[in-house]
Amino acid sequence: MTYIHEIIASPVGRLELVARGDGLAAILWEKDDPKRVRLGERIEGPNHPVLLETERQLEEYFAGVRTNFTVPLDLAGTAFQKAVWQALLTIPYGQTRTYAGLARQIGHPTAYRAMGAANGRNPVSIIVPCHRAIGSDGQLHGFAGGLEAKRYLLALESNRLKAAA
Repeated sequence: MTYIHEIIASPVGRLELVARGDGLAAILWEKDDPKRVRLGERIEGPNHPVLLETERQLEEYFAGVRTNFTVPLDLAGTAFQKAVWQALLTIPYGQTRTYAGLARQIGHPTAYRAMGAANGRNPVSIIVPCHRAIGSDGQLHGFAGGLEAKRYLLALESNRLKAAA
């Protein structure tokens, strides 16, 4: 199947949005490792409805008015990776969870390293909030967009919650 893509500007750098069929297949970072999310041939399609909706929802998120996403997803991965990504979707806006806690949540309590690896392969960063996963020591660890982007996203959400209180 053909992938349709467009590149947008964001507060965390240029993002490549990629759709397949009726779902969002990937959000790639400007300096993303091409091996992290393997996709087929991509053609430009800035008027693709999924890409337009993704761009709109990301703009709302960065403006501090959106706390969850409703874009249809088309995620390709192993059963374990998909379980990890589903677990990430349960982390509330503005909160974090440890890799170990997420591993326990999906029934693999000793698989926190595998959890981290699957987290790193998340094809739709921001929407599937892998930035909300942190180490058991409370430290920020690896992020495809870089730790500065991870800090930015966590601060954006934290500041939004503080302003709403």
